[in-house]
Amino acid sequence: MKPPNLFFSILLTGMNAAVRAVVRMGIYVGAKVYFIHEGYQGMVDGGDNIKEATWESVSSMLQVGGTVIGSARCKEFRTHEGRLKAAHNLVQRGITNLCVIGGDGSLTGANLFREEWSGLLNELLEQGLINEEAVSSNSVLHIVGMVGSIDNDFCGTDMTIGTDSALHRIIEVVDAIMTTAQSHQRTFVLEVMGRHCGYLALVSALACGADWVFIPEMPPDDGWEDNMCQKLSESRSRGSRLNIIIVAEGATDRQGQPITSSFVKDLVVRCLGFDTRVTILGHVQRGGTPSAFDRILGSRMGVEAVLALLEASTDTPACVVSLVGNQAVRLPLMECVQMTQEVQKAMDEKKFDEAVRLRGSYVCMNAALCHLQSSFNVAVLNVGAPAAGMNAAVRSAVRVGITEGHKMFAVNDGFEGFAKGQVSEIKWGDVGGWTGQGGSLLGTKRTLPAKRLAKIAEQMRIHNINALLVIGGFEAFESLLELYEARAHHEEFCVPMCILPATISNNVPGTDHSLGADTSLNAIVETCDRIKQSASGTKRRVFIIETMGGYCGYLATVGGLAAGADTVYIYEEAFDIRDLQANVEHLTQKMKTTIQRGLVLRNENCNENFTTDFIYQLYSEEGRGVFDCRKNILGHMQQMCVRFIKCIKALITAFVLNNDSKISLFIMKGKD
Repeated sequence: MKPPNLFFSILLTGMNAAVRAVVRMGIYVGAKVYFIHEGYQGMVDGGDNIKEATWESVSSMLQVGGTVIGSARCKEFRTHEGRLKAAHNLVQRGITNLCVIGGDGSLTGANLFREEWSGLLNELLEQGLINEEAVSSNSVLHIVGMVGSIDNDFCGTDMTIGTDSALHRIIEVVDAIMTTAQSHQRTFVLEVMGRHCGYLALVSALACGADWVFIPEMPPDDGWEDNMCQKLSESRSRGSRLNIIIVAEGATDRQGQPITSSFVKDLVVRCLGFDTRVTILGHVQRGGTPSAFDRILGSRMGVEAVLALLEASTDTPACVVSLVGNQAVRLPLMECVQMTQEVQKAMDEKKFDEAVRLRGSYVCMNAALCHLQSSFNVAVLNVGAPAAGMNAAVRSAVRVGITEGHKMFAVNDGFEGFAKGQVSEIKWGDVGGWTGQGGSLLGTKRTLPAKRLAKIAEQMRIHNINALLVIGGFEAFESLLELYEARAHHEEFCVPMCILPATISNNVPGTDHSLGADTSLNAIVETCDRIKQSASGTKRRVFIIETMGGYCGYLATVGGLAAGADTVYIYEEAFDIRDLQANVEHLTQKMKTTIQRGLVLRNENCNENFTTDFIYQLYSEEGRGVFDCRKNILGHMQQMCVRFIKCIKALITAFVLNNDSKISLFIMKGKD
């Protein structure tokens, strides 16, 4: 790694959380960082389009959608003459490290620019625009890419910057549409973006419980028109009052003919006579406030990009920062670009199975489902505090279980209800519309099973339960351990048992994410955004915000990163009065700058003595005359009823495969 006092420059173009991270990490390691406005066009035009960035210049960027430094398509950069102008503008400022945020086209252009760099410098030297010293000091151009695309169409990364926020926009629209569709018994056809990639369509269809979805990588089989109409008719006959069909804008049939939203609408009206409407979401999906996940993703990638530039040598190839599992990793840029282009080539050649394989796991969910010869009686219950996504998980487990030939049973009110015999079979139609419901429709309690083992075993024997799915937090984790330890005394517990972590605290061992944590983070970040807006109007104000999470600091830490907090207090990192005083002094100095506001997050159990009231009173007293304080306790609004956008369809597969009486934990790595 280069020594931290080595002076170098970074130029970047891209999305705000990543831009902010690159600027601040670059300044932190001693680099000089430049903005380039209007993308490659600004690089070619030079002048005021290229400006030095400061720490304060990226303040309040996290909550802003789009890109505050602008972006534009540039035909001139595609020409050799355009790239020559761009090289001259960079050399004039001593810029030899380039951080580019964009799609595969932008990243391919950056790599071509890097490959031509030496030749461009020689041309500039021959034309007398630069001297030998400039050629020597700027001899190597290092490139690091980050992928910004709502389509999530870049191979090599699990998620691209912007995808999660686009999914939030889609689900917000679907939730609004479903109420009117329910009232009027309508069918809605929604067209979402995805000219060459069906990620948005597929995941949003799963998240909202759509009846049918069309994606480019997996065209429907011939005769799909009759199959779709039959499914819609069956749904109505089971009592459903609405139908939702999601169409990716690039969807086609097996012959390559476009499947448009208007065509699907006309088909439904003609064959079924249903009252049908079309909604084309368009660029609504690109706008709005970034989600908590996108803010964290952009920040992590930005930091990793700067580290990659610091460690680059003269023979280091261009790399792209990707998310694999839950880790930010560096991959060869052109290998990822080539794989991405191979997907489109396979689709053009109608090799759709190959396109699905290249695209990755998100479109292969059906292939993962197993078909067992025997069937299970599966009991599903919720344990612990309610968390967003519990109902979606129950719905998914019930319907996939029924599809695979299993008999599904619902247990109300956790193990307490199990012991009382609150067990009943649950059918396909019973879980209709559950994906958009918060809380726990089955009912959930924190009661552990230890004192009711005999009664629970009796109910399992009565209903012949031979598989158990528990959805909940740490209490669910403890509950299955108790059942496991009781197997020596109750043979009814010698069945496959699986826990799906669902807690906003995200404190269950063995998983990166628990159901509900993402929704809770978004609630925290949304509140912090509003508070920061209030503080920007009043000036010189510091807000102390208390989050939930028990003794786990996940919500406070990640919420603080996503909201741009000044400091965070959590149980895992001990602090004393000296730390509090240092933070007050930091905020006092901050009030002398142009950023005259402060945001402090405190986990509810971070310290039994340094309570929220204590910290509020300390800050108020020590900051007297410099800033004033306000406090907010977010409370149970963090468990609010918002849909949890994660795909649970593969859950039952992992579950039913454990037919050897094991206990298993369903874990999530990254967004998978």
